[in-house]
Amino acid sequence: MKDKFGILVISAFLILVSCSNNENIIKEQKYLTEETKIDTVIKIVEIEKKLNSKVKLGIDVLKNRNFDILQNKKVGLITNQTGVNNELKSTIDILFEAKNVNLSALFGPEHGVRGDIEGGTYVESYIDSKTNLPVYSLYGKTRKPSKEVLNDLDILVYDIQDVGVRSYTFISTLGLAIEAASENNLEFVILDRPNPLGGKKIEGNITENDFISFIGQFPIPYVYGLTCGELAQLLIKEGLINVDESYNIGVIPMENWNRIMIWEDTNLEWIPTSPHIPNDITSYFYPMTGILGELRSALSIGVGYTLPFQIIGTEWIEADKLAEVLNKQNIPGLFFRPISFIPYYAFGKGKTLKGVQIHIINYNELNLTKTQFYIITAIRKLYPEKDFFKIASNDEINMFNKAMGTNKIFKMINNNDSLENIFEFLDKDVEKFREVAKKYHIYN
Repeated sequence: MKDKFGILVISAFLILVSCSNNENIIKEQKYLTEETKIDTVIKIVEIEKKLNSKVKLGIDVLKNRNFDILQNKKVGLITNQTGVNNELKSTIDILFEAKNVNLSALFGPEHGVRGDIEGGTYVESYIDSKTNLPVYSLYGKTRKPSKEVLNDLDILVYDIQDVGVRSYTFISTLGLAIEAASENNLEFVILDRPNPLGGKKIEGNITENDFISFIGQFPIPYVYGLTCGELAQLLIKEGLINVDESYNIGVIPMENWNRIMIWEDTNLEWIPTSPHIPNDITSYFYPMTGILGELRSALSIGVGYTLPFQIIGTEWIEADKLAEVLNKQNIPGLFFRPISFIPYYAFGKGKTLKGVQIHIINYNELNLTKTQFYIITAIRKLYPEKDFFKIASNDEINMFNKAMGTNKIFKMINNNDSLENIFEFLDKDVEKFREVAKKYHIYN
């Protein structure tokens, strides 16, 4: 883990010394304004919070409760490599080793229980070599646990780290699993985890009915600002999944997490949620370019290189020119650096591609989802003869629309509509959803 503790202690000391020194000279030179004093106090409070607030995950809270809700029950666990406790021990191992827990079956989402399978690859059921337990795939012939595999279980437990974005398929698995539990009279419990994007950002249009798919299973915004536990309760109570409103799930909440925290504030280690999100920084970039990345035969978003989701490039882009055009727009929270790179695989393998690298300057100011539309409209203006949608296949355009939850954005871009109109469409559902979501907040 990064030595955050030492850094924060030193930072706090320096701020305090600075305050003390400035207070000594304030009468003569008035270096400190009231605003500066307040800012300094806020910084000290923030540092103190970070020193004392390592987030305790749902699995750790459950263990401290001696697994009370699992006793005398046959347990099915939906998890993957991200299901670990604060000490990076697998939830599978924790439950398997607990003497008062009867762990009977494992269920794996996209990428499998151990996270070693490429995205989009169907996974077959098998026996886990470490525990000798059956592993039932929820990303194969069936994506919903069947009655046959649930017959011998009493409760399903869900423990997967998500990234807070609608198109990331783990929440689709979550919704279908809740439906299956309800249909088969099983209990369902979520071991809650942080939303790495925080609990404040809500962005993007709500998925339209005609575009419901496994990468957009629910009518929610693209960035939804909820933990899995909160989202699941919203889905049930708002009638967004096929579950009776009276069906109640359990959520084992975290301790020390709050809505202003992004991942780096949690003091937790990041476990790659999928092969192309190897660290917490990448989770911030995923909603910034992921929709555009569905046009995978037309451009690179860094998949196949060392900066997945952080760069945009093709062979024909002039990197300096594109960076200049984007930076002149003074896009809140962002800076664009010209870059050339050679992907190891995927689009542009072995070729020199040119484009921009996205740098986050101020996370709180930026709109993650809108970033890709600044980029694509800038490229279209610079190179009107190059049309990504004509280069991409029909299947890729369909995936773009599914990820968008609508085909209206595709049509607006094709018609060279203004960014203002595109953003107005993206924003139209945000505040209404924000008000609905507040009813299901577990954390302040």
